[in-house]
Amino acid sequence: MNTTPRTAEPRTTLPTPVSLAAAWSKAFLLIAIAVAVILVVVVQLRIIVIPVLVALILAALLVPFSEWLQRHRWPKWAAVTVSEVGVIGVSGGLAALVIWQLRAGLPALRTAIVHQLDQVSAWLHEPPISLTDADITGALTSAVNALQDNAQSLITGALNAGSVIGTLLAGALLVLFTTLFVLIDGRGIFAWTVRLFPRRAREAARGAGRAGWATLTAFARVQILVALVDAIGIGVGAFIIGLFFDGFPFLVPIVIAVFLGSFVPIIGAIASGVLAVVVALVFLGPVPAVIMLAVVLIVQQVEGHVLQPLIMGAAVNVHPLAVVLAVAAGGFLAGIPGTLFAVPLVAVANSIAHHLARAPWRPRASEVRPEDLTSSLSRPPAM
Repeated sequence: MNTTPRTAEPRTTLPTPVSLAAAWSKAFLLIAIAVAVILVVVVQLRIIVIPVLVALILAALLVPFSEWLQRHRWPKWAAVTVSEVGVIGVSGGLAALVIWQLRAGLPALRTAIVHQLDQVSAWLHEPPISLTDADITGALTSAVNALQDNAQSLITGALNAGSVIGTLLAGALLVLFTTLFVLIDGRGIFAWTVRLFPRRAREAARGAGRAGWATLTAFARVQILVALVDAIGIGVGAFIIGLFFDGFPFLVPIVIAVFLGSFVPIIGAIASGVLAVVVALVFLGPVPAVIMLAVVLIVQQVEGHVLQPLIMGAAVNVHPLAVVLAVAAGGFLAGIPGTLFAVPLVAVANSIAHHLARAPWRPRASEVRPEDLTSSLSRPPAM
């Protein structure tokens, strides 16, 4: 019998904190890689992804309306047709109204621009700048020469603009068709998507999808309310200013621009407000522009401190700081489309995460009967 004592083998087990850190690091790297792959695919397919996302937001508004019509004994085809045609009619009506207002205001716009240029020229001739006509003419000549030198790039940009218009038209058609099919067979599309998951995960996927859809519907409704408040507030302020300064030009296009711009959180509202201030400055002068700026700031404060925290926060359960960070990250990653879809994506993801964390599809401990435990223990393991 060998009685030689064994030497102690060196420990190879890592400390528990290090093992936990390594496990979390692996999980984080896997998640980061998966997210990066998804982002790359989305960027490559952005011409398809963006219209589909727009269609989903539209459908979140129109599906409840279509179902309401069907509950009031409208045929399904009639409810879907009214919903789809309503979107086309409202969009086309707004576009036609803006074009008509702009065409009617072009002569006044040219007169206002010439008047402002004369004032700028007079200001440049006065001290302390004291520029001469030769200096101004030389600057204008340099600008014209720069335009001529870059004519090729301008032509290329015009051609690219033509391709962008074609892309926008194709995207608009894709939005309409996607919205139409969601209205017709949204439940079937959702059921097919759920069947893509493993059988054990289908109940969780079904509940998470319903929670996300409810949040998206609430977001769309509240966002329309916020946009209406912004548009009405700035429009009423511009109308009142116009009463004291012989009318406020381009009032209807400004109201429509504010309404549409409000769908892009923070950035869109600021840009549309600046547009109103610039119009007031060009046509009415500095004093009305300052008053218009005050109106825009008041409306934005009401939105930021009342509408967003109380109404939007209660509807989608997202903190205002998360909204700001989501918009900033979306704009950095995907530009304007990123700012447009950042908040609904974060809201839907937050709702899905909360639903999965609650796990309502799992039986509670109080609901598990002793005979269920006995039968599960006596049942042979599945191979």
